Amino acid sequence: MEPERLEKFRTLLQERLEEILGEADKTRSDMTGVTVPFPDPADRATLETERNFTLRIRDRERRLISKIREALDRIDAGTYGYCDLCGGEISEKRLKARPVTTMCIACKSRAEALERSRGV
Repeated sequence: MEPERLEKFRTLLQERLEEILGEADKTRSDMTGVTVPFPDPADRATLETERNFTLRIRDRERRLISKIREALDRIDAGTYGYCDLCGGEISEKRLKARPVTTMCIACKSRAEALERSRGV
């Protein structure tokens, strides 16, 4: 892949990383701030449900942060854009859709078909 395309993906990944980290900081501030006591148990339950939902989203984002950092490391190592399984180039269209991917579409399709056949 040309260096200017790699830099485009590096910028995209770094922007997404900063966005996720900013949201995590905001969540931490919101959840550690002063809480108002809720006299109504239903209101308290709603708040707890919303917090649990937010924490699940942040957990998914935490895993995405790891994948983004790995993708940035692959850019630095010169292996970004190559499939981990077959070693072939991952199409730019696929990288645009999922910049943290480590598999080309053919290998990913085979892996998903295998998972479905195993009932995973």
